[in-house]
Amino acid sequence: MTLIFLVAVWPVMQSFYFSLFDLRLNDPSKSSVNSSYSIDLERYLNNAPFLLGALGQAVSEDETVAEELTAIKQQLQSLDETLQSDANVKEKYDAVNEKLINFENVSSDLQFVKVDKETSAQYLETVEVIQNRLDELPEAQLPQKTKLVGLASGMNDAIVQPNFIGLRHYENNFSDPRMWKALWNTTFFTVVSVFCELLFGLGIALLLHKTFFGRGLVRATILIPWAVPTAVSALMWKFLYDGQNGVVARIFEQVGLISRMSDLLTTEAGAMFAVIFSDVWKTTPYMALLILAGLQTIPHTLYEAAGIDGAGRWKQFLMITLPMLKSSILVALLFRTLDAFRVFDLIFVLTGGGPGNATETISILAYKVMFSQTNFGEGSALSVIVFVCVAIISAIYIKILGKDLLSDGTAKS
Repeated sequence: MTLIFLVAVWPVMQSFYFSLFDLRLNDPSKSSVNSSYSIDLERYLNNAPFLLGALGQAVSEDETVAEELTAIKQQLQSLDETLQSDANVKEKYDAVNEKLINFENVSSDLQFVKVDKETSAQYLETVEVIQNRLDELPEAQLPQKTKLVGLASGMNDAIVQPNFIGLRHYENNFSDPRMWKALWNTTFFTVVSVFCELLFGLGIALLLHKTFFGRGLVRATILIPWAVPTAVSALMWKFLYDGQNGVVARIFEQVGLISRMSDLLTTEAGAMFAVIFSDVWKTTPYMALLILAGLQTIPHTLYEAAGIDGAGRWKQFLMITLPMLKSSILVALLFRTLDAFRVFDLIFVLTGGGPGNATETISILAYKVMFSQTNFGEGSALSVIVFVCVAIISAIYIKILGKDLLSDGTAKS
């Protein structure tokens, strides 16, 4: 149970935990889990001292705004004193200030320091008041107004607020048409490809089960598509589907399946057909192998007895082969359905989810959100959604398979 928890449950729990936060690697204030308020001392000390100096210089340059600027300066000094009154902040404040003076890099453990909610609110309120008072001053009397406002605005970003957002990512995803489109693409791809693989795999397994010269060689050869790495297979099919030189695209055009060679990868229907066709070609041998293993467990005496009773080939297939293969088929469907629902590399290499998200699956969407957009919070939420879907599919198959095995055991007893 401990091993199952560590391997299967713990990663999902971690993803669910991260999905509760607005984690964005392209935003320094949200690049880690923040459950409390903190202040970025590096950003603060890169703005506050310069703002104080600029205010002092502006006071001496124009007496008409000296009183207002002096009041703003006092507000800023009072805010600075409030921050330094905290012993924990003071210690890191001095360390960061010294490093900045010496043009040294500031480590993250020094850069960020926790503050209470009241201090954070007071800080933001004071900075907002300073910005508003600076904005109200006439630019004709304050030539450095743009500089002062910019420094004040930089101070506003020094407060790092908690990025805990609860279930908001799930709310956004379930109201996002793109997510539902990706989920539909995934379901359609899974149902169609697995159904075709079952039909072709069953037919191939029945042929390979017969005795003929060179059967071993044929069995080994039929597994080659499945043995080829998926990324290599997808790249190969990408060349075969090419709108100018693709052999398969030219054949499909000549037989009338498509009107133009380029339709396979540039139209929504063509792209979906292309990825399904490639997946069926690659994984049908795997399905055939699993079904063939089930065929070899069926006693040959059952067919002999049925033949004596006058049952033909089709009758034997319906009354003996299919019922005896039920467990094997369910196991094969379970494995292939889970693999197809989690498909990523085949479509990512072949179409990249295009054109226009026509072949974008839920796994590819999660990858794009998490790594391309560096939005780890929303990407983790999509990963949890994938896990829930896979868990539901597994539960359905296992329940059916369990009933089947239980009924077989009862019948034998």
